[in-house]
Amino acid sequence: MEIRIINSSHHALPRYETPMSAGMDLRANLDEPITLQPLERRLIPTGLRIALPVGYEAQVRPRSGLALKHGVTVLNTPGTIDADYRGEIGIILVNLSQTPFVINDGERIAQMVIARHEQPDLVAVEVLDETERGEGGFGHTGI
Repeated sequence: MEIRIINSSHHALPRYETPMSAGMDLRANLDEPITLQPLERRLIPTGLRIALPVGYEAQVRPRSGLALKHGVTVLNTPGTIDADYRGEIGIILVNLSQTPFVINDGERIAQMVIARHEQPDLVAVEVLDETERGEGGFGHTGI
């Protein structure tokens, strides 16, 4: 599969870092560093625009290292980029730590996973089939 991409950033195209990686890192495209204060959220530009094939989405997910080491994560996880979106990819980052975090130009701030999806037809019914779980919700299966 090929994905057409416009790269107006001053960084290389995203790439898979290892042969079995599911996600490719997205980088901040900044003219100057941005400081995220504790509990602050900001839209961080990437300088990238993509054209996905019909039936695919791009999922934007946090980078585990940023989350663990700095408490910085993607706020709407996973963020979805639809196949018909042509605008710049922006990453909504939030600082959940108690200390300011500086985002520098070129910093890897999120990862993007390309995934297939379906658009099913919804059928209204009065009753659903029975299962062992039934209506058991959060924590239903125990510890």
